[in-house]
Amino acid sequence: MEKTFAIIKPDAFAAGNAGKILDRIYAEGFKVVGLKKIYLSKVEAEGFYYVHKERPFFAELTDFMSSGPCVVMALEAENAIMKWRDLMGATNPADAAEGTLRREFGTSIGENATHGSDAPETAAFELGYFFSGMELL
Repeated sequence: MEKTFAIIKPDAFAAGNAGKILDRIYAEGFKVVGLKKIYLSKVEAEGFYYVHKERPFFAELTDFMSSGPCVVMALEAENAIMKWRDLMGATNPADAAEGTLRREFGTSIGENATHGSDAPETAAFELGYFFSGMELL
């Protein structure tokens, strides 16, 4: 079994879609081994997205991610990283396939409902950023 990190972003949370997204996560066979509702500060968002610090969208991204509550999750499944990325869909909801979370719940490339780790190393960092070992069941 593999673990990955996932976020239901502030846009999806504010729109009342967190429960619908969680339903899909369970329906797709993921085990939720860690889950919490958080409100990222600007500094916490900057720390989480530090790899994008030099990118032109960094300020907009961290402003958005600190704009309201979100749900952070540790998910477990066979090939969890790729399975979650497939369920999320393309970054731009307009390009995401039918049936994906971003197609259904995202509204723009910046407000695209969900986040997910893209590699085992990224998942390890992201899981450790939000969860202690004792919080993962």
